[in-house]
Amino acid sequence: MKSWKVISGISLCCMIWASTPFPFIVPKGFPTPVYRFQENPRTTQGFELGRKLFYEGKLSRDGNFPCSSCHQQFAAFATYEHRLSHGFDNQFSFRNAPGLFNLAWEKEMHWDGGINHIEVQPLAPLLDPHEMAEDLDQVIGKLKKDKSYPILFQRAFGSAEISSQRILKALAQFTASLVSADAKYDRVQRGEAHFDQYEQTGYEIFKQKCSHCHREPLFTDFSYRNTGMEMDTTLNDYGRMRITANKEDSLKFRVPSLRNVFLTFPYGHDGRFTTISEVLEHYNSGVLQSPTLDTSLKKGIPISENDRFYLISFLSTLTDSSFIKNPVFSDPQLNGKIAQPVEDEH
Repeated sequence: MKSWKVISGISLCCMIWASTPFPFIVPKGFPTPVYRFQENPRTTQGFELGRKLFYEGKLSRDGNFPCSSCHQQFAAFATYEHRLSHGFDNQFSFRNAPGLFNLAWEKEMHWDGGINHIEVQPLAPLLDPHEMAEDLDQVIGKLKKDKSYPILFQRAFGSAEISSQRILKALAQFTASLVSADAKYDRVQRGEAHFDQYEQTGYEIFKQKCSHCHREPLFTDFSYRNTGMEMDTTLNDYGRMRITANKEDSLKFRVPSLRNVFLTFPYGHDGRFTTISEVLEHYNSGVLQSPTLDTSLKKGIPISENDRFYLISFLSTLTDSSFIKNPVFSDPQLNGKIAQPVEDEH
């Protein structure tokens, strides 16, 4: 039987060649995904359509802001160019663009958890006047005028119909496949590598001081916490409270994953921290007391200069080079590489 494998240092998933569903291979040590793949059976054609749409400028009003403009592969699908997401007419949103990986394990998305399903997530930036600033009917019209898209939708879904639901499902087939699970940390956990003495010391400090919120192996517990950051009065972002209208959620933001943290700067919901050292110093001496401050941070987190050195050494082991270099996740217009059929090993 022929099957499809994402090309990287680790086989992340496999797909039945042709338009049939494929099983999602959970990386060793990872929990069960929350995304229900059976409700959007993926195919090579669906994946490739989703990848093309992810890099497609036609999804934005002026053609200059595809999904990939704020989510760049070399930055673990985050962006380093702007503190806040940059979009149509040279405008900025009020949040930093997070990295996109391991989305299949996310029950809620965005810094405030305002999106509860991967298949509707693209609507937020697509319709936002500060980002892609487009309208679904306009997007569908532009795709219909492109002779390549009816063919691609035919291959992916069995007919040439282009609809908002199909656009979103195809995008989800691509983004749900963005699995990062082959950093040095992962190889150590699999017994394929070893930490050096600095990384090992940093790992022990991490488990003592950081793992309460940044739980392995995803390096987040997906909770919302007030981590003692002073509000930026130019943005007036109250975080989770914008969604729940509950004052107890004031200034609470999603705990980000630390995977690929060396690549996803600037840091924080508003990108206020440029370096990892600045983030660590915030927890050491900059935590602002407030009624909704997370109880674990009432006294901050003491982090000495030595701690910082070792922690940074460990955090470097969370960079997944195979993920950011995987041609299957790249712009198809640049490399044209697609998943290759191989004999099923099972």
